[in-house]
Amino acid sequence: MKPRRAHPILAIHYPSELPICAHRDEILAAIRDHQVLVITGQTGSGKSTQIPKMCLEAGRGLDGLIGCTQPRRIAAITLAQRVAAELGTHAVPLVASKIRFQDRTSRHTRIKFMTDGILLAEAHHDRQLRAYDTLVVDEAHERTLNIDFILGWLKKLLPRRPDLKVIITSATIDPRKFSAAFDNAPLIEVSGRMYPVEVRYRPLPVVTDDDSSDVTYLDRAVSAVDEIKHSGHRGDVLVFMPTESDIRETVQRLEDRNYLHTRVLPLFGRMAAVDQERIFHPSVQDKIVVATNVAETSVTIPGIRYVVDTGLARIAQYNARSRTQTLPILPISQASADQRMGRCGRVEAGICIRLYDENDYLSRPHYTAPEIQRSNLAEVILRMLYLGLGEVQLFPFLDPPAPAAIKDGFAVLQELGAVDEHRRLTAVGRTMARLPLDPRQARILITARQENALREVTILAAALSVQDPRERPLDQEAQADQAHARFRHPQSDFGALLRIWEEYQRIWETTRSQGQMRKFCRQHFLSYRRIREWIDIHEQLHDVLNELGDFPVNAAPASYDAVHRSLVSGYLSNLALRKEKNHYLATKGREVMIHPGSGLFNKAGSWIVAAEMVQTSRTYARLVANVEPDWLEGLGRHLCRHSYSDPHWEKNRGQVVAYERVTLYGLTIVERRKVNYARIQPEEARAVFIRSALIEGDLPGRYPFLEFNRELLKSIEDLENRTRRRDLLVDEQVLFDFYDRNLPAIADIRSLNRFLKEPDGDSRLRMTEADLLRATPDFAVLDDFPTSLGWHDPPLALRYVFSPGEEDDGVTAAVPVHLLPRMGHAGFEWLVPGMLPEKVLTLLKALPKGLRRQVVPIQEFARRVVDCLEFGQGDFYTQLTRIVKELTGMEIYPKDWGRSSLPDHLRMRFEVLAADGKVLNSGRDLMVLTGVSQERHDEALWHEARQRWERDRITDWDFGELPSAISLGKDAFGIERLAYPGLVAEGQSVSLQLFADPLEATNASREGLLLLFQHVFSAELKHLLRTWRLTDEIARELRFLGDRQSANRALQRYILSELFGIAEIVQPSRDLFLATVARLRGGQLAARGRQILEEVLQVIHERHLSAMAIDRYQELAAQNPGAQARLHLLAAELDSLLPKDFLNTWPHAQIVALPRCLQALRIRAERAYHSPDKDRTKAEHLVPHVERYEALRSRLVVGSDPDMKRFLEEFHALLEEFKISLFAPEIKTMVRVSSKILDSKWKEGLLMLGSQADVRLRP
Repeated sequence: MKPRRAHPILAIHYPSELPICAHRDEILAAIRDHQVLVITGQTGSGKSTQIPKMCLEAGRGLDGLIGCTQPRRIAAITLAQRVAAELGTHAVPLVASKIRFQDRTSRHTRIKFMTDGILLAEAHHDRQLRAYDTLVVDEAHERTLNIDFILGWLKKLLPRRPDLKVIITSATIDPRKFSAAFDNAPLIEVSGRMYPVEVRYRPLPVVTDDDSSDVTYLDRAVSAVDEIKHSGHRGDVLVFMPTESDIRETVQRLEDRNYLHTRVLPLFGRMAAVDQERIFHPSVQDKIVVATNVAETSVTIPGIRYVVDTGLARIAQYNARSRTQTLPILPISQASADQRMGRCGRVEAGICIRLYDENDYLSRPHYTAPEIQRSNLAEVILRMLYLGLGEVQLFPFLDPPAPAAIKDGFAVLQELGAVDEHRRLTAVGRTMARLPLDPRQARILITARQENALREVTILAAALSVQDPRERPLDQEAQADQAHARFRHPQSDFGALLRIWEEYQRIWETTRSQGQMRKFCRQHFLSYRRIREWIDIHEQLHDVLNELGDFPVNAAPASYDAVHRSLVSGYLSNLALRKEKNHYLATKGREVMIHPGSGLFNKAGSWIVAAEMVQTSRTYARLVANVEPDWLEGLGRHLCRHSYSDPHWEKNRGQVVAYERVTLYGLTIVERRKVNYARIQPEEARAVFIRSALIEGDLPGRYPFLEFNRELLKSIEDLENRTRRRDLLVDEQVLFDFYDRNLPAIADIRSLNRFLKEPDGDSRLRMTEADLLRATPDFAVLDDFPTSLGWHDPPLALRYVFSPGEEDDGVTAAVPVHLLPRMGHAGFEWLVPGMLPEKVLTLLKALPKGLRRQVVPIQEFARRVVDCLEFGQGDFYTQLTRIVKELTGMEIYPKDWGRSSLPDHLRMRFEVLAADGKVLNSGRDLMVLTGVSQERHDEALWHEARQRWERDRITDWDFGELPSAISLGKDAFGIERLAYPGLVAEGQSVSLQLFADPLEATNASREGLLLLFQHVFSAELKHLLRTWRLTDEIARELRFLGDRQSANRALQRYILSELFGIAEIVQPSRDLFLATVARLRGGQLAARGRQILEEVLQVIHERHLSAMAIDRYQELAAQNPGAQARLHLLAAELDSLLPKDFLNTWPHAQIVALPRCLQALRIRAERAYHSPDKDRTKAEHLVPHVERYEALRSRLVVGSDPDMKRFLEEFHALLEEFKISLFAPEIKTMVRVSSKILDSKWKEGLLMLGSQADVRLRP
């Protein structure tokens, strides 16, 4: 037990004017008799200064310190100075203060004023608070997080510290809750000195339907001040407003009134210090102070006689689901309203004007919700875990936080890596708890140590602990913004803070004058006080890190990446991915906007991180920086979610791979990365390996077991194909089960090769017929399915396929091309002996009904016929006819056999082989094959021509004119073959190639010529594309073409194609090429290109307007089925009029004519919405003409006669004009048009196109 300390002999005096002094004896007795005491009194009653003195007089402070906690640092400092002064100058060592990073206590200290955060920090090394024998928890009514934590902590601690006295002081806001929390501790109420206050209610008027007024609380506040100033009585006025912008507007409006002997002053937390101090200076003039709720209790403004209360305030709210700190304007509680009223009854009778009615006041909650119920609990939870205080849910808070808030607090700690998935403190978490900082800032320092960026990040951590040092004084916002611009960093608002720091330090090193530093701050609109606070915190933070011993400061400057990776580690949930300019998709699906005050507004990159997300009218990201997505997986590995798709075997890698997608809080940071799937799902990967690599045989190199199994499978498959049955070979699952039984846990080539080196590795994977056969086949039947046609000279190899419906089903004969001219079809009608019974039966079934009756029962009769046939002797159908006549006596002729009824597998199939064995052609008609195969026969002719004509890497037309066709010579059958030259785009250059098809050569040449023109005009095109800018609005209108990049490419290609006349090119021509180059030289290219672009964009804009109009009317017609049906048809017509591929299909002349058609469609949509029946009636006039047009278009094929295509375009244009005349007659048509004119045009087309019309135009 430590020895008691003696108090120095001193006389304790109490100011008699303070109301609390009248209760001195009562309080002294309660301190001696009770462990816990609650004292309540109004602001100004003397609680904060006199209770510590009474504790000293009651004998406290002998076995430990008398600790007095305050929510604010300034209060702790000023109260220590005040109490020391009241005790006398010799008592100064007895009273001291300690705030974060500033400790003025000594071994002589008896009364210690401190922030509540300091008391919490001291608990890390003094868990029983043995340093204190008395604790005074002041301003407990504010119910901050720290206060609630201290009270709950003391509740658990007091039974283990019966010697500890606790005094809780509170304003007159629900003091009995504190008493009840401590087992009904005694409550002493101290009345304050209050003059009468008259409350006047001036609610906003209720706006009715016939009342056009729009009176706001600003208007009523100004009116209330007018009422006060015109009453004839002097006195200072305090006006409460909810926001800074409201304050600025109110101040301006009041100043414009020029009240006599009156100054109008603003007051809010972010004001420059010099502006705040003016409020407290004595003045011969009356003051009107327009303030936020900071003036309720935090600041006592002397001399206030009148209060104007809007009843509103910005009240911080934390949404656990969206993780956004919001600042909505909300009605204040009754307690806050009473505090505001109390501001005006201090010096004389006061008047409080409330801009709401009494019923509104009475309906409001009695008290503002405690901070613990609307805050992020991460810091409290972290400290509780570090102190080992048990589960958060069981901690005796006065008002327990909601389960959702606790869950969110743990989620933040898990995000920062402070706790694991079981909510246990990690090593990082223990280090974080040792740092007296917000958990996020602590986390960035820990990462900065790893990144060797501690110097810069310590500066930023200190900056994040204070208010922004940049000031924007009233009426000087523009000058302030200009001064701050010199510090702006192109990629980071944090970088701007570092530049401010570095410039300040540079000036300081040069001048070493505080006066010069104040001048520097004034010139650059910086708060000297906040920068000094920033420096003090940085110095103390530096000392704390030094004390920890394992936080070395980097000597060399840290890189941007190192600094910002550190920042990201603390703000992983504040990452965002750009959707469009300044608009981002943040984590958890939130949509945020970069705050206009950020240096990155309009300049940010694809990925950003923000120090805070604040929701006012919208969610803003403040204090932001560009980040690289490559950092995120490493920093947020513990939070990443991985999904895998498309597991498949990759032969080249020798592995089963899948595509991995990595998300962080819903944002995709890795889209499609190949990974070894065996490490993810080994069993599933092994199954893929067995099916793809082993069963399908997709292995590189030679594997004896696999070749053996393939041959065995092939022999059984061949047996099935020849006998046309599918009941011999086992299914794939049996193959899988075989490998599954015999293969170890293997899913890649390397492991397979290791296994095969084992003594029985290869043999274990070899199959047998027993493994593969379902039943034992009759091998004798194979003689009826020979492998070659022995009757043919030379014999032709046969191949069997049993695949009904497929092109190669049945038996195929391999025919060398040189045999084609002398081959006849008759001998092949016999097929092979094994297939003859089925063919005969099929032919008998196909006989006419009168003949078929004479061969019943038909299956038995077919067997008799087959027995009589002499296979391969003469013509099959002649012999078949003869035998049927002999068996039945009926009259039948070879022509009666329904040969067309034979399925493909009962007709011989042929493959024509070149000399090198390659298949030139295949089919079941020898005559057709002979003609087609001639084209492909002599590859030597093509080889010689290609050697002579073809070339590559062409970037200009530096060769002669190309002929329209090139003779290759005669093929093996004496037929002359032609080749057609074409220019082909290949990468960045063009090649000259030969084609067998002139149309194919033309189509390829269009792309080749386009690239060739691009080479010739490369400088002009670079200039054109450099000025190419698609606004966000245009990009939205282009969405129907695809994504932004695809639409941009399509537009560019179309414009280039139009510039160079690509669509009109029939064959590549040197003269035409040079003429086009000459035409576009001299600046014509850029001007014409911009003109084409504007014409196309006008069409797209009109389409966008039409689509929006149709969508709007469809929404309005939700309950009108008739209108819905018409509008649905119009939406389809819009897609038809301007389809997604219109740039590739419509000629330019037709495109530039479309705006009128689209305007008419909008007019029609409006009228169809209002009168759907009229639209349907008018549309009936269109039906025959549309049907004709659609019939023609559906029959038009590639390579059609140009006259047909021209007629189609002209008729379509006339049809669109007819629609304009029907549905939007106010738009003048380009030509006279009517139903009769369309009929006449149709007949004209029929006559012009002649015989083609019969097959292609008539519906």
